[in-house]
Amino acid sequence: MTPQDLVIRMLPPFGGWLALAALALPGGSPLRGAAVAAFLAVGPGAALVGVCGPALRSRRARGPVEHRDDHFARDSDRLERVMLAVLLSLCAAMLVATVLIAARAFSGDRVLLTLTLLTTLAAFCPRLRASPMPSTAPGAAPRTRKGSAL
Repeated sequence: MTPQDLVIRMLPPFGGWLALAALALPGGSPLRGAAVAAFLAVGPGAALVGVCGPALRSRRARGPVEHRDDHFARDSDRLERVMLAVLLSLCAAMLVATVLIAARAFSGDRVLLTLTLLTTLAAFCPRLRASPMPSTAPGAAPRTRKGSAL
């Protein structure tokens, strides 16, 4: 792992710890709100997408039939990862908040702390490997293993 990869991998947890530090600012501070909102919107999802990154990059997007855009696959994959990060972040925030509400321990600070800890844990997780592509002819039915019900 290169130092650049390590810095990129540690950006989401750093954002979470920065958002926790921003809680020390006064309640109506725009900087506090911006730091917390930015982390909640992207942080946990970016760490989770980072774990799944190699598996997501193994299957490229298919471009339109006309092939007018040479960078379709790159831009489409980038947009997919950004949207996945945002949606996973929102799902993680909702899940943590629901668990804390059910445990009768809900507070905004606890949600932020829990998400920061989970983001830090996800940043230290090993990356998932891509599974090999099935070797079937285009348009053919996928092969099944012997004894498989499918």
